Amino acid sequence: MEKKLPMFVPGWEDATLGNMYAGHVISGDVKKVHTVRTGIEYMMELASGTRRRARKAPSAFSRSAGGIAGDFPICVVPMLHQDLQRTSVPLWGYFCQISDSTTSYGSYSGAVPNEKITWGKLGVDTPKYIIESDCLHRRAADLCLSPEVVRPAA
Repeated sequence: MEKKLPMFVPGWEDATLGNMYAGHVISGDVKKVHTVRTGIEYMMELASGTRRRARKAPSAFSRSAGGIAGDFPICVVPMLHQDLQRTSVPLWGYFCQISDSTTSYGSYSGAVPNEKITWGKLGVDTPKYIIESDCLHRRAADLCLSPEVVRPAA
C-alpha cells in the first residue's frame, strides 16, 4: 500500500483460495468467516469511492488480469447508472488493461476495450490502452501510467 491504493480481490471465493479458506473455517483454524470481504462488500465500497471521486473528476481504470478479478471493478459505473439511476457519475476517464489473455471479441477476459463502450463501461472518447504480457508484475502496471509506452487500443 505504498501509494495508499485500495486493493480489491473479487471472485477469490471461486478459486482454490476459496476452497482452502472454507476448509480452514470448517476446521476451526479461521474463527470468523467474514475476515475477508465478499464480492458484494467490494462492489459497495467501489460504488462509494467512485461516487466520492466523481465529484472532482472522472476516475482512471487500470486493469490487471482478466476474468472476474479484472472485469469486476469496471462494472461499478454501469451498476450506478443502470441499477441505481445515478447517471451523474461519469464514465471511466482512462482505461488500461494488462492481460495475458489473447484479445478477442466476446471474450470475458480478453474483450477489447471498445466492447466496453456498448456495455456502458467506457465512453467513445475514453483513452484506451492494452498491454499484452505473460508476466503481470509491477513494471507492467507502471506502464499503464505511461501511455506513450503502450499501444492505443483499436
